[in-house]
Amino acid sequence: MVLNILFNFECSNNQFIVSKPSVCEEENYQHLHKENAEEIRNYLYYKCGSLDQAKDITQEAFIKLWEKCKSVGFDTAKGFLYTVARNLFFNQVKHNKVVLEFEKRESNKADKQDPEYVLREKEFDHELKEAISSLTEEQREVFLMNRIDELKYYEIAERLEISVKAVEKRMSKALKNLKDALEELNNHKI
Repeated sequence: MVLNILFNFECSNNQFIVSKPSVCEEENYQHLHKENAEEIRNYLYYKCGSLDQAKDITQEAFIKLWEKCKSVGFDTAKGFLYTVARNLFFNQVKHNKVVLEFEKRESNKADKQDPEYVLREKEFDHELKEAISSLTEEQREVFLMNRIDELKYYEIAERLEISVKAVEKRMSKALKNLKDALEELNNHKI
């Protein structure tokens, strides 16, 4: 019976033609699932240590196989499943790292900030924005390109089509004006 599922035989002019089985045929897909699902789940379980996560990723890999069944050959389906399962696992690991890093930063922020500190920070932010907006357009442009976009002076010069000396001069004036406008500027890094 397995041969009927895996291979289709056609007889034409006394010749047997063997056509490759299609993953899109439900019987073949079910056969692949029955033969490989537990093995892939175990492979993922050993990687992640969570049976639920392993089951979810295995299920997702089989869904992707079904979605791509026309482009995946029956003989390469097992390799496709392992590749997809591995990639899905690594994507979850990357996502979890990002989430943990965000939670870590947010918890550190919440722990260190008392209401007075938050208020001072908001006031300073407001004063800083006002001071930056009071700069001339040329000074503000160079300052923000350097401090926000983290461009080097020669990169700013290339983008603005001016000399590096002109960038240095504008930056110097911008910093002097900001220092004069904000007494607290020396205590904070922008």
